[in-house]
Parts: sequence; C-alpha cells; structure tokens
Amino acid sequence: MKLRSFAVPGTALLFGVCAIAAELPQTQRLHSIDVFQLEYADDVQISPDGNRIVYVRVSHDIMTDRARRNLWIVNADGSNNRPLRSEAKNFSSPRWSPDGSRLAYVSAAEGSPQLYVRWMDSGQTALLTNLVEAPNAIAWSPDGKSIAFTQLVPAKKPPLATPPEKPEGAQWAPPVKVIDTVVYRADGEGYLEAGYQHVFIVSAEGGTPRQLTDGEFNDDGPLSFMPDSKRIVFSANRGADWERDPQESEVFTVDVATQALKQLTSRDGPDNSPVVSPDGRKIAYIGFDDRLQGYQVTHLYVMDGDGKNSRPVTGGFDFDTTEPRWSADSRSVYFSYDERGVRKLGSVTLDGKVRMLADGLGGTDLGRPYTTGNFSVSRNGRAAFAHNSPARPADVGTVAGSGPVRVLTALNDDLLGNKVLGAVKEITWKSSKDQRAIQGWVITPPDFDAAKKYPLILEIHGGPFAAYGPNYTTELQLYAAAGYIVLYANPRGSTSYGEEFGNLIHHAYPGDDYDDLMSGVDAVIAQGHVDTDNLFVTGGSGGGVLTAWIVGKTDRFRAAVVAKPVINWSSFVLTSDANNFFYKYWFGAQPWEKPEEYWKRSPLSLVGNVKTPTMLITGEADYRTPIEESEQFYQALKLRKIDTVMVRIPEASHGGMVARPSNLIAKVDNILAWFEKYRKK
Repeated sequence: MKLRSFAVPGTALLFGVCAIAAELPQTQRLHSIDVFQLEYADDVQISPDGNRIVYVRVSHDIMTDRARRNLWIVNADGSNNRPLRSEAKNFSSPRWSPDGSRLAYVSAAEGSPQLYVRWMDSGQTALLTNLVEAPNAIAWSPDGKSIAFTQLVPAKKPPLATPPEKPEGAQWAPPVKVIDTVVYRADGEGYLEAGYQHVFIVSAEGGTPRQLTDGEFNDDGPLSFMPDSKRIVFSANRGADWERDPQESEVFTVDVATQALKQLTSRDGPDNSPVVSPDGRKIAYIGFDDRLQGYQVTHLYVMDGDGKNSRPVTGGFDFDTTEPRWSADSRSVYFSYDERGVRKLGSVTLDGKVRMLADGLGGTDLGRPYTTGNFSVSRNGRAAFAHNSPARPADVGTVAGSGPVRVLTALNDDLLGNKVLGAVKEITWKSSKDQRAIQGWVITPPDFDAAKKYPLILEIHGGPFAAYGPNYTTELQLYAAAGYIVLYANPRGSTSYGEEFGNLIHHAYPGDDYDDLMSGVDAVIAQGHVDTDNLFVTGGSGGGVLTAWIVGKTDRFRAAVVAKPVINWSSFVLTSDANNFFYKYWFGAQPWEKPEEYWKRSPLSLVGNVKTPTMLITGEADYRTPIEESEQFYQALKLRKIDTVMVRIPEASHGGMVARPSNLIAKVDNILAWFEKYRKK
C-alpha cells in the first residue's frame, strides 16, 4: 500500500498527521455557509500575443442564491488583475479577435443573451446582435471581419389535432404538448423546444446574422475558419438515423458565400472538435472507431484540409484527448487529458511525440473532486488555464513551453487563507477481486490527531466513466470539518487509467467495482485511525448506484445516503434523457430483449437484503436519473420497514443538483445529519 501526501496550507504533514492544535477554533473550520464566499476562474482565454488573459470570475450572490459571472483581465506576469465587466449581469464566452484588439463575449444585459464586442484600447462596447435564442460556440474569422456561432432555429410543427374555438373569456386548461422525437427532454434544460442547432455568421461590426446551415439536424461547435475566412469547419451527425445514433458525428465544412456543405470524414464513430491549422493545410479533430463499448478512448487525429489522409497522432496514447489547439507554426497540437485523476496539458507533434506541459488543471466544480478545467494558447506558445490544488478552487494559471507553472491569482485566499482544511493524501491498495492496484485519496479532519479514532465516510464518484483526483472539493472538505475521515477513489471503470481499466465494467456494472471499494475501506482502516463501528457510505449518480448496491451486499455501514441513483435499469433506460445511448452502450440490448441482464444489475434486485438505514436525495427536475428511480428504492425500503427518508430538491437537475449554493448546503447538511443520527457515540 502506497501513501503520498499533498501539502495543505495551515498543516504540517507527517504521514498524514497535522501538527496543529487539537481544539481547532470554529472560525478556522470550513462551514457550509462559506459556500457563498467561494470563487473560481473559468473559461481562461489568453490574448494572441500572450501578454494578457481574460477569464470568467465566478462568485455567488447570497441574496439571490445564484452564480455571478463577470469578466476579469490579468497580465501574463500576474500584474494588474482587474475587472473588465463586473456588474450585476452575467458575462460568458470571452473570445479574443485574431489581432487581440477586440474581445467578443455573450451577455444577457439587455434581456436575452446577445453577442457583444469590446475594443480593448478604449473600452467601447457594441451590441452586435438582436437574437431570440442564445449564441454558442463563438469563433472569429481570421481576417477579424466576422464572428460565427451556433444557435437554435425553432421548428414550427403543425398540431396533431386542431382544438375547437373556445368562447371569448373562457379559461380552459393549457394546451396539450405533442411529443414525437426520440429525445424530448434534457437534464438542465427541461422539455426541449422544437428546433435544430445551426451555424450563423455576423459582421464583427454588427448587423443581421446570416444562417449558413439548415435541415433537420444539429450542427455543433466548436467552429473553426479556414485561413482565408471563406469556409467554416464544424461537426454534426447528419445521418438518416441520427436521433438513435448519439455517438456518431462527422466533420463538415460550409462555404460562407454559397452555403455549400462538404463532408470530410466518414466512419462509424464520433469525429468532432475540428480545428484548422494556421497554415490551412491540416485539420485536427478527436474521435474513435465505435465498438459499442461502455468506455472508448478518444484519440487525436489529423487530416489534410480537404479531408484526405486522415491518421491518428495519439494512437499509442492511452488517455482521452480533448480541446485540440494548433501551435502557431502548424507543427504540433496542444490538448488536455486526464492521467490517474489529474488533468494535464500536453502537446503532440505530427509524428506522434507527446509531451506533458503542465498539470493541476481543474477546480471549476466546487462540489466534488472531479477532473475539470479548460485552457487556451497564444501564438508564442504560452498557455493559460484554470488551475487548482486540493486546497483551492480554480485560479488563473499559465505556462510557457517547458517552464514552470505560474498561478497568477489568489481568488480564495481571503476566505480559505483563514481556514484549516483537511489534509488530502493519495493512497493505493490491491483489490480483493484480482489484486489490481486501485488509487484513491483520504481526507483527514483539520484537527486530526493520530492517537484518536474517527468515523469514516466512503464517498463514490458518478459516471461511472469519470474520475476523481486531488482537486479542491467543498463537499468532502465539509465532511472532514465535521470530524470524519473521508475516502474517495477511482475504482475500475474510472477514466484516466486507460481503455482496459475503464472497460473492466463493460456490461458488468455494478459488479467488481464493489470489491475495489471495500478493499479501499479495509486499507484505510489498516492505517489505524478509523473507528470501525462508525462506517458510512454515500455517492451520487453512478456513485448512487454503487451505494444502493453496497447496502444490498453488506451491512458493515451504519448508514448510507444514495444520491440521484439508478435503482431499476429497465425503467431508467426508458425514462432517461439519453435513452438512445444507455441501452446500446451499457447493455447491448433493449430492456425487453434481455430483462434478466437488466434485473441482475439493478440495485432493486438486492433490496430484500438491505438492513442499513438509507437516505435518498435527488433533484425533482433530474432528467438523467429521474426521481422516480429514488422513489422506487424509498418505497421498497419503507415496505420492508427499513429506516429511510427521501430528500427532494425542488427545481434541481441532475448535473445542476448543487449549482445553487443553498442546494449544496442542503445536500451536505442533510447527509451529515443522517450520519450523525446513526453515529455510535
């Protein structure tokens, strides 16, 4: 078993022992109300010359319980960090013009989201559009004369039945909604408006946007111009059965003048995120050959500008590549990737030589320690990105070539500089299933005393094809501040360990990942600091699945909290917002074709074994794992007279369950209250 420590301000670590006073003042502990004071940097965009960085500074309004997104700018040497647009309105998607003289961004300052341009020398700002739908995927043309974006084009559908004319002044019920699409709602968006995403272009001096693509298909960003500004490259699934083939996409070009489309790729699998090289000779993009696996590594490809001679340049690289960005000389491509729970910035030459440039990207998820973060690159090779550590959410970071990473901001030092956080330590162990090495992290209470025993919380990530890492996490730090040791891990099926590791749960989830997690609990207990009479378990989404599975397999935990789970795979596949995906990739058959396969992997099949007091918590607007899943488990446990409660979060979606600070507070406080109810004193 290996253990490695990460330094946390306010602590001195000696094999995880914090050399601080045992009685930590409450003012130095992290409290749930502190969530409102946290900030982070997002969408970090460096200027073309590499001298300035614009970023979205995200804070929270305690009166409206909403995030505020303002634009800030800082010099690349860390000086002159100041607001660019810092008002009551939200701003997003800052994008530099090719010559760095202007900045495009999106704001709803005048009502609906619109596209704006700011002249950086004078601060003058122009409203460019008068859109009904929000613009997305903003991209400047190389000549600086135009800006392309995608936008929803509403579709008008004739009614199935024409209602009779109602009498004047009559108050009838709202009209019925007739749904005829395969995917009709999306988590975080609700029931979808009829229409399709298409590519538009507008003059950088304002005017009427012109629609470049059409049809009953969705055209996706990011968008990239050819150097002559005459064609735009994008990705889309324009196949005949696109609604039932969610992974498929190809790379297209559209001629700005004639609107003529040309398809550049054609294979079974996704081809997306195309980026044209500065010299226009190559296009980089990401994708894979679809083998219908639960997890498939996304590789970086390069082809000629006309779509010929496509080839992988990261074929031997066993980690997902994302966000391709060309170097100024068109000889290499920057990208981000996750390795063993850490998001990194890398580059690859056209002959496949990969180099790691920086790590620690992330910190844009204040809740749990998922891998996150984005980056941008200037013409001189300097990169800027969201950078985090176990002790801080995202700040602005930068790196030049193979030089050291510099963190330019300290957005949370005013709050967290006066708090003592739990120490975060990496730990590895061997799974009882097959002796495979499993990686995890342990957070100890901020006043940890090696002579004492502490209750343990096992916290499980979702996905399941996702990864935790040594990233800042408010939720888990609050558990530690309440006096718990917290274990979080990347069991088999997690990403960032290669395709073989990820597919150990292909058509077998939940399953052997249970053994990985139980072995992790045993490994932490073996360190000698855990009160074995006080073990608790929780997790959300895929972690909720595993938590419900765990209490059906063992009664070693005193209490459990199952967050936004799948309980019955058949009902889930037929009600989730991604119904066209899950059956095909996670089961290989429809529920009625292999009902026994769906049932044996459903936590509901084990509900007769459950003895553990179990709380369910889910958002009422969750369309990924609809709240009906939680209701099934809750009612089954009630019928069995197992102590259980159901916590419903009004208006909360799956992905946005803790998007509002008060919801994050409610989640953590209710979980801790449930555990304290059953904690053996």
